[in-house]
Amino acid sequence: MNPGFMDGRRRKPAQAKLRILTLSWKLPCLLQLTGVLDDCFCDVESIDVFNNFKIYPQIKKLTERDYFRYYRVNLKRPCPFWPDDGHCSIKDCQVEPCPEVRGHSLPHCLSFSSTSECEQAKELGAINSTLSNQSKEAFADWTRHDDAQDHFCELDDETSPDAEYVDLLLNPERYTGYKGPSAWRVWNSIYEENCFKPRSVYRPLNPLAPSRGEGFYDWLEGLCLEKRVFYRLISGLHSSINIHLCAEYLLDEGWGRAVWGPNIQEFRLRFDTAETKGEGTRRLKNLYFLYLIELRALYKVAPYFERAIVNLYTGNAEEDGETKELLLSIFNKIKTFPMHFDEKSMFAGNKIEAKTLKEEFRLHFKNISRIMDCVGCSKCRLWGKLQTQGLGTALKILFSEKEIQNLPEHSPSKGFQLTRHEIVALINAFARLSTSIHQLHNFRLMLKEKG
Repeated sequence: MNPGFMDGRRRKPAQAKLRILTLSWKLPCLLQLTGVLDDCFCDVESIDVFNNFKIYPQIKKLTERDYFRYYRVNLKRPCPFWPDDGHCSIKDCQVEPCPEVRGHSLPHCLSFSSTSECEQAKELGAINSTLSNQSKEAFADWTRHDDAQDHFCELDDETSPDAEYVDLLLNPERYTGYKGPSAWRVWNSIYEENCFKPRSVYRPLNPLAPSRGEGFYDWLEGLCLEKRVFYRLISGLHSSINIHLCAEYLLDEGWGRAVWGPNIQEFRLRFDTAETKGEGTRRLKNLYFLYLIELRALYKVAPYFERAIVNLYTGNAEEDGETKELLLSIFNKIKTFPMHFDEKSMFAGNKIEAKTLKEEFRLHFKNISRIMDCVGCSKCRLWGKLQTQGLGTALKILFSEKEIQNLPEHSPSKGFQLTRHEIVALINAFARLSTSIHQLHNFRLMLKEKG
């Protein structure tokens, strides 16, 4: 167990649980995060205890296994929606004309204080592509094995000649220096054009800034359940990513060695009730809501992995067996959670309208996954693509209940299939959410000690 999680002292489980449950009301000025979530019957406190004690330690171990630590991804695909302006701070650090931002002609390139900061952003955002010859030979073996399976979902990243395996443990999700209008453009494109928000509802250019006026969220409450869910999923993903960046922030580069750790000021800027005019609590509750959705998907897909025919192949039979055993133990823990999200309430109306809405839902999400190719930082693009792919896989699972129920025990499925790419993304995306909730607890402890 992480010592920071227990505040540096040993406690009995009951004492630790009580400490978690009471933190939310001890910090009313910082994080008014407590109680039941919107559109479901689960509460924040129950998720905290379940995740931090039962799920997080296990899912962290699972993502360190060879099957889950390598992700095949194409990071060279051009942005399909706007010209790739490069943004010197991230790509090759060349000073070049940048587009105007809200009428101001000051180039984004000049917003950096010095060339060294520009170089730093480039270095921090670069992908570590180091792989041993043994790993490369193993990947060729994995490909031969996967090609023998029955695939029914064509995934561009898997088939592209530009796709390559990346070691996720060598490329952790953390602060890279990617910021400003280039990053805002990506998130604003997601929120403005793909979250069912009316154009008449104004949202600040900076997606982290508080909205103007008390009625910003009135439009959300007027939407049907499915569209509210969609917005909360994207908002939850955004919150999770921001927590990772705050928890793994570059604190110091002295003596040629980078020091990473939690940045409380950055965390407060994004989530503090006063700093965000109350929006921070909404953002964090959406993180918990997203956690519930992906938790439910894992619960529903467990029968797929429990079949003897499914193996998590890396060529090492002993390790493969241990990896599957660890995965199944996590599924068993997930089955004990008493307050799962009920997805049956979605797309449950008129069949024709429900089918149209589901297709609209799917296309909006597909568009968001394509926007990830517009992220200017390679490492940010890697984790953005992985987490949207993981969420997309979770939605695919929730919409395939009948197919999963009819899976054959000893032969390949013709109605429902998951590729290695989808499996790795699904587990790592959920692990990121689990880590966010764990890190959120640590931030609460630090804020309590300071205040």
